[in-house]
Amino acid sequence: MSDASTSPRPSVVVLDYGFGNVRSAVRALERVGAQVELTHDRAVAERADGLVVPGVGAFAACMAGLRAVRGDEVVGRRLAGGRPVLGICVGMQILFDAGDEHGVVTEGMGEWPGTVRRLDAPVVPHMGWATVEPATESRLFAGVEHERFYFVHSYAAQEFPLEADIPEDSPFARSTIRPLVTWAAHGSRFVAAVENGPLSATQFHPEKSGDAGAHLLENWVATLR
Repeated sequence: MSDASTSPRPSVVVLDYGFGNVRSAVRALERVGAQVELTHDRAVAERADGLVVPGVGAFAACMAGLRAVRGDEVVGRRLAGGRPVLGICVGMQILFDAGDEHGVVTEGMGEWPGTVRRLDAPVVPHMGWATVEPATESRLFAGVEHERFYFVHSYAAQEFPLEADIPEDSPFARSTIRPLVTWAAHGSRFVAAVENGPLSATQFHPEKSGDAGAHLLENWVATLR
């Protein structure tokens, strides 16, 4: 049996497309044992063990930046080959069909059905620490099921149809693996994280979430070995 301490570190690319807390994400991933490269080079991003898609700001601007470096193609190719991808904050939101901001609807990557909308809450943005309701059998939240994570957002997916019923024409219909959905609440409930085969995402910022966030990233990096 090999010693994990002597195994090569998993390679992770943090996609640099102009939107995201990239330096913090790089440092956080390095601290949990990944060999990290910050780049928008498609070839490097496609062959890495794991790809992280960060995101801050507006949905439309993030999608435009992602398409400018053809990052949407990289994500699609990786998922087609079963290679892990982790979206963070707006990097999670753009995985859905669309985002509706100020009445302007922008097409997303369509990996999951649904539209990202403004939170229905007395105070927006939702900023600060909050607990979550992890999905049963979650690998991301193993060991941190009752911890708090750091959120900064005004928009979120507030439903996840695939959790309950997968349409027959969905690309996920052929899979026996159902998405694992973690929920949180600010005013109303919203999707806080999703684990769906090689594709995972968090609405919160694990790189800003202290020990709990570090543990979650370590859990994800462990799946790359």
